[in-house]
Amino acid sequence: MQAVIMAAGEGTRMRPLTLKTPKPMLLVKGKPILEWTISFLPDVVDEVIIVVNYLADQIKNYFGDEWKGRKIKYVVQKELNGTGGAIYACRDILRDKFLVINGDDLFLKSDLEKLCREDLAAMAFEVNDPSKFGVFEMDEEKNLLDIIEKPESKDNKLANIGAYVLEKSFFDYDLVQITEKEFGLPQTLAMMTDKHKVKVIPTTRWFPVGNPEDLEKAQTEIEKFI
Repeated sequence: MQAVIMAAGEGTRMRPLTLKTPKPMLLVKGKPILEWTISFLPDVVDEVIIVVNYLADQIKNYFGDEWKGRKIKYVVQKELNGTGGAIYACRDILRDKFLVINGDDLFLKSDLEKLCREDLAAMAFEVNDPSKFGVFEMDEEKNLLDIIEKPESKDNKLANIGAYVLEKSFFDYDLVQITEKEFGLPQTLAMMTDKHKVKVIPTTRWFPVGNPEDLEKAQTEIEKFI
């Protein structure tokens, strides 16, 4: 199975730490965040596709074309046109079913294993303040109905956290444009519910490394993921 790791962004919220280092290469307990991310991938993943742009050579030089038994490929996202654009940049080298995750978040391997048992699915985490996230609307069987961005209500706290299992049928759909320059992966996934069942898989643990304060917390939080 292939895994796509999105690692192309400039990490502006992490500045000045990202002025000379891409965000996924910032260190947590002496290792780049991206190295931790790869180590948490399920054993079924034998090939990793890293989507790069900003300071891409640092990532390529560190991981090379193989990392601890897994083949590594790189796809340059020439325009930073959102998560949907990142996946579309990989379409020619993707096989039928693949995992997609953010390159600067910490996930539990067991949760990703659960996700990979599905054909089409998105991972969710219960957050305190859903107004900062996109939240999943589901039916009683945890099938995705829609994604509501930054809801005012706090009734639904199951947030989208940037981990998905997709099939090549994803590319049968036009990308959903979410800003003038960005196309959204989750919004496009929600469109697939017209013909496909998309499962929502709750996760037990997740830690996003978004800013310098998060990076500092990650130095101890990482112990909960190992």
